[in-house]
Amino acid sequence: MEVAERRVFVRVDLNVPMEGGAIADDTRILSALPTLKYLMEKGAAVVACSHMGRPKGKVVPDLSLAPVAARLRELLLPREVLFASDVVGPDAMARAAALGPGELLLLENVRFEPGETNGDPALASSLRKLSDLYVSDAFGAVHRAHASVSTLPPLFPQAGAGFLLMKELDYLEGKLGDPVKPYSAFLGGAKVRDKIPVLKNMVHKIDNLCIGGAMAYTFLLAEGRNTGRSLVERDLVQACRDILLAARNRGVAVFLPTDHRVAASIDSGEDSTRVADLDHVPDDLSAFDIGPTTSHTFADVAARSKTIFWNGPMGVFEKRPFARGTLELARAIAKSDAVSVIGGGDSVSAVHTAGVAGRISHISTGGGASLALLAGDPLPGLDVLTRA
Repeated sequence: MEVAERRVFVRVDLNVPMEGGAIADDTRILSALPTLKYLMEKGAAVVACSHMGRPKGKVVPDLSLAPVAARLRELLLPREVLFASDVVGPDAMARAAALGPGELLLLENVRFEPGETNGDPALASSLRKLSDLYVSDAFGAVHRAHASVSTLPPLFPQAGAGFLLMKELDYLEGKLGDPVKPYSAFLGGAKVRDKIPVLKNMVHKIDNLCIGGAMAYTFLLAEGRNTGRSLVERDLVQACRDILLAARNRGVAVFLPTDHRVAASIDSGEDSTRVADLDHVPDDLSAFDIGPTTSHTFADVAARSKTIFWNGPMGVFEKRPFARGTLELARAIAKSDAVSVIGGGDSVSAVHTAGVAGRISHISTGGGASLALLAGDPLPGLDVLTRA
C-alpha cells in the first residue's frame, strides 16, 4: 500500500482510562504508535479515529479525546498532531483537507456520533470523505459491527491491517491456534456467562484448565461443593457441569480452588479475612480470592507449561486483602518459560502492578476481542478486511 502524500484513515483504539480529567494509563496510546509513526514517516497524512467509553451517541465532555491528542502530541514530537473538535463536522472536514504529509489529525470521539454503534452507512460515507486509504489497527474493537470498524473499510479502494492488529493475530490466532504443548489456560473474573463460549472452544486445544475468581464458585457448586455466600450463577450450573465433563473426557486436567480467602464483605479489612479449605466455606461468609494452596497449585501448572493464556483475576483484585492470588499468578506466569498471552482486562493491570509486564510475551489490548476470537465468534472488523 503506497501511502506517501495520501490521506490515510487509521482506526485505532485509544480508549484509555481517565481519572480526574487525566490519563490514568497510556498503554493503548503507546501500542498505537508503531503504525502511526510508520505512516507519518512514509509521508502519509494520517487521520486517526477512536472511541472512548460509551457516550451513547451524545457529546459527553468527560469522554473527549482532547487529552489523548495532547498525549499523542508529546509522544510524536516534533511531528505535527492536530485535533478536530468533531467527527465528520466542519472542523474535521477542514482540518483533514488541509492536512500535510507527515502530520496527524485525531478526530473527536467517534461514539459521539449516534450512527457509530449501529454501523450506520451514512456515517461511514461521511468518514470516507476524510481520507484515501483505510488501515485497521483497533484490535479492541474488531468484534464490534460499528460504522468506523466494519461499514467503512469496503468503501475504500484499499484497506489494510496495522502493526498492532497483526501482532495480536500472530499471538491469538498463530501461537495459541497452534500451541506448543503443554498449553494451559487460566480463567477468572466475576461471571461464568462471559467465559462459556471461550471454555467450550478451548477445551479442544488446552491440556490444563485453571479456574479462579468468582466464576470458580459456580463450577464448585456444579460439583456439589459448599460455596457459602460466594457469588454464583445458579442458572449456569448445568453449563458448568457440561464444560467440566467435556474437558475431562478430552483428558484436560481441570484445577478448581481448593482453598479460599473468605470474609463477610468485599470491604473487609485484612484482619477480617481468613483462609478456608474446600469443604469448609462458612455459610455466612463469601470467598473473594483463591487461597495459598490453590496459588501454589496454579503456579506449578504455569511452571510446567509451554504456552499460557490468562484472562480474568483470581479474586477481587482491586481490593488489597483479595489481590494476593492474582498477583502471585502474574509472577508465576512471568517466571515460566512459556509463551504467555494476557487476554486484556484486569489481568493487564495485574501484571503491571506485579511489575512483571516486561516478562510477558504478549499483552492484548482487547479483552472482549481476544475472548471473541478464542471463542470462534465472528469478528466483523476482521471479516471485512479479509474480504477486501
